[in-house]
Amino acid sequence: MPVTPRPGPRSGPETINEISYPRILRCGDRAIGIEFSDTVSEAANLKVLSLDASLAAEPIDGILETIPTYRSLTVIYDPKTVRGASLGEQLLQRAAQDAAAPDTGRLLEFPVFYGGEHQADFDEIAELKNTTAADVIALHSSAEYRVYMIGFAPGFAYLGGLPEILHTPRLAVPRQRIEAGAIGIGGRQSSINSVPGPSGWRFIGRTPFKLFDPARTEAFLLKAGDRITFRSIDIDEARELDEKVAAGTAELKEIAR
Repeated sequence: MPVTPRPGPRSGPETINEISYPRILRCGDRAIGIEFSDTVSEAANLKVLSLDASLAAEPIDGILETIPTYRSLTVIYDPKTVRGASLGEQLLQRAAQDAAAPDTGRLLEFPVFYGGEHQADFDEIAELKNTTAADVIALHSSAEYRVYMIGFAPGFAYLGGLPEILHTPRLAVPRQRIEAGAIGIGGRQSSINSVPGPSGWRFIGRTPFKLFDPARTEAFLLKAGDRITFRSIDIDEARELDEKVAAGTAELKEIAR
């Protein structure tokens, strides 16, 4: 995850709580951030992605890498080529010129086997919400989710759009290992685990598709700005898809919009 930036010079047209947005944030001696809002919103995320796309199309000398997040863009640069203060001004100027990016991300359908090895969380969420397992499945699979950012682990997708009734705090004690493909709930977000590892999220199912595979031409399956839906499948379809994914013959369904 990017380091937490420190506030820098304040500049920009949008003022919230006496702070002007966008604003530049210092991130050490080789990176700065440009922040578009103090809250998570689709509008702010679109501005982040718009600036990221603009810098990819028309690079500024000295920029080495950009990292889009929920509401800010972290920019790593070569201080021998460009000074941070100068780069900050150029980023503010570029942000002022760019309109918010159109919503051009893909809409993808992920098959999910709900329950299974994550049945404990599944049952607990149903109990916490005073509802049934079938209702949890129906609610979680009814929403359209936005990929706000990729981070924490290679290809890990943070998803906005979780129905409010399913908002659930993370576990007090994280589990030491959750497998790739696990579908999680953490606070107001949902997620798809990209690699095995520890996690405090609550998991309710899994998808056979792998978000991260270094053997693929595109190692990351999802990009910020994509949207996804979940389709409930049974154990037989899950096993069939596991085999196809392992053989490299499975295809994720893209829905026309």
